[in-house]
Amino acid sequence: MPITDSIYSWGRLVLTLAIATIANVGMWAIIVIMPAVETEFGSGRAEASLPYTLTMIGFAFGNFGIGKAVDRFGVTVSLIAAAIGIALGFGLATLSTSVAFLSLAQLLIGFSSAVGFGPLIADISHWFVRRRGIAVALVASGNYLAGAIWPLVLAGMLETTGWRSVYLVMAIVTLVGVIPLSLALRRQVPEDTRVTAQAQSLQNASSSGLSPRALQYLLGLAGIGCCVAMSMPQVHIVSYCVDLGYGPAVGAEMLALMLLGGVGSRIVSGLVADKLGGVKTLLIGSALQCMALFLYLPSGGLVSLYAVSLIFGLSQGGLVPSYALIVREYMPAREAGARVGFVLMTTILGMALGGWMSGWIYDASGSYQLAFVNGILWNGLNIAIMLWLLSRSRPRRKTAQPA
Repeated sequence: MPITDSIYSWGRLVLTLAIATIANVGMWAIIVIMPAVETEFGSGRAEASLPYTLTMIGFAFGNFGIGKAVDRFGVTVSLIAAAIGIALGFGLATLSTSVAFLSLAQLLIGFSSAVGFGPLIADISHWFVRRRGIAVALVASGNYLAGAIWPLVLAGMLETTGWRSVYLVMAIVTLVGVIPLSLALRRQVPEDTRVTAQAQSLQNASSSGLSPRALQYLLGLAGIGCCVAMSMPQVHIVSYCVDLGYGPAVGAEMLALMLLGGVGSRIVSGLVADKLGGVKTLLIGSALQCMALFLYLPSGGLVSLYAVSLIFGLSQGGLVPSYALIVREYMPAREAGARVGFVLMTTILGMALGGWMSGWIYDASGSYQLAFVNGILWNGLNIAIMLWLLSRSRPRRKTAQPA
């Protein structure tokens, strides 16, 4: 009986999603404490965004580096090492006396937290064929679930005990949550399943007219474009709400609403990808994200911002998982961790660039309006690349179920 799409596969998916929801907290905690950091250290908006930028740079390279480690050592060893790294980073961050010190600690947090994203996505992709789209989307949703759950939890704790206490608690939660669950993922994919997947991906790559390396770099450029655009609302919504006088708690609620919408979007996109494939699903999501960004331009009222934040989340949630699906459809299965990690690394670098760029534009112009326009232009680059790729792609072949 095939191991892919089996009861075991779905059970592994549940455990993987739980780990992802915990491990990804390092990516979102810095967004919640950003206004407090700006106040404590007396920094400007661009300088206060620097810890987030370093977090995302670490997260980006962690997806590639830890992805390679998963290919070589397996997911359990990688998870245990990363959990220790996350906890150590949180501990060092509490000793910060400057934005620069905090940024270096966040670099470690970001690198280690990456284990909960690309590496887990690559791992679960080996255990599904017919339902790979929805499986990848669900695991990728762990990142958004972390963003929806933890900002609400941390916002209340932040007001009563301060951001350093928040970080100490999260260090403990990471160690206690991730390490025991990772031990349940020690089982390896059978060799015959890997061989079948390898043959199918090579066949798809040949039909696309592009080499895996060329497609990898093209996807990387597209990922930068869409995620510079994506970062504007996700990174700055809390600060935007503070500027408008609504306060950080309201901003955290909008971020949570945005990311919960993203979870729903990722699930729907996964189902769509199982029918249409990764390229078409990515193009649809990119076009919807661009339209949602336009809606932010006239919005400034409390109700309209809540509504647009939900629309934005529902529009863009399926983008990043689509990159992973394209990689798995067209690139060697044995290199899944490194290949998925590389492409997701570029999307996260786009988030890092966009987070800093939006802060810089705000400091220069005194408004977020031009930052939204900047995001729309970068989104257009992504749409153009996807249209070009789709125009030269041949009809997608049906993926065979391993015998």
